[in-house]
Amino acid sequence: MSRAQCPRCTRPTERCLCALIPNLPSRTRVLILQHPSEVKHALNTARLAALGLSNAELLIGEVFESLSTVLQQPGYRACLLFPGDQAQPLRQLAEPLAELPLLLVVPDGTWRKARKLLHLNPLLTSLPRVVLPEGLQSRYRLRKAPMPGALSTIEAIVSALNTVEAPACFDALLKPFEVLIEGQIEAMGEQTYQRNHGKSDASS
Repeated sequence: MSRAQCPRCTRPTERCLCALIPNLPSRTRVLILQHPSEVKHALNTARLAALGLSNAELLIGEVFESLSTVLQQPGYRACLLFPGDQAQPLRQLAEPLAELPLLLVVPDGTWRKARKLLHLNPLLTSLPRVVLPEGLQSRYRLRKAPMPGALSTIEAIVSALNTVEAPACFDALLKPFEVLIEGQIEAMGEQTYQRNHGKSDASS
C-alpha cells in the first residue's frame, strides 16, 4: 500500500515540504522544461523551484508543441541555460538592466535527457545560450556530478537569479531542497550514504 502524498510538493505526507517553500517574486521569468523521467524521482528539485517562484512555469514532456508561443511571451528576452560553444556568461546577457527582463529556459533531467530535449525541440537551439559563473559547487550530495561545477536544477536557478537580480537573494529557495537531501540521507542511513555518496557531488 503506497504512502499518502502531499498533492502540492508530492512528498510523503509526513515529510511534506510545503511549509518551507517560499513564494519569491522575480523580474526574470523561469521556464523549466522537465523530462518525464524526472517527475517521479524522489529528488525532484525542479518542482520545488517552480513552487517557490511566483514567476516560474514547469512544463513536463519531451516534445513541447506550445513552445513557440511560450518563448514569445511579450516583455521578455528568451535565453537557454545550457553549456555550449556559443554560450556566454549569464551576467553579460542580463546587462544592461534597462532592457527587457529575461525568460530563462532551464532543461531538467540528466545531461543525456536534457540534450535529448534540445534535439527534439529545435526552437531551443536557436536561443542565445548562457552559463553560470565558474567555480560553483553543488550541495546535492546524492548524485555524481558529470563535470566540475554541475548543479542540481534548483541550485542552477538560484545561482542564475542571484546573478541576474543582485542584490536580491533567492537562497531561501534552497531551504526545502536542503531538508529533502538531509531526509534522504537519514532514510538510507549514514553508513550507506558514506559508502555510496561520501565523496560525491551532484548533477541536475
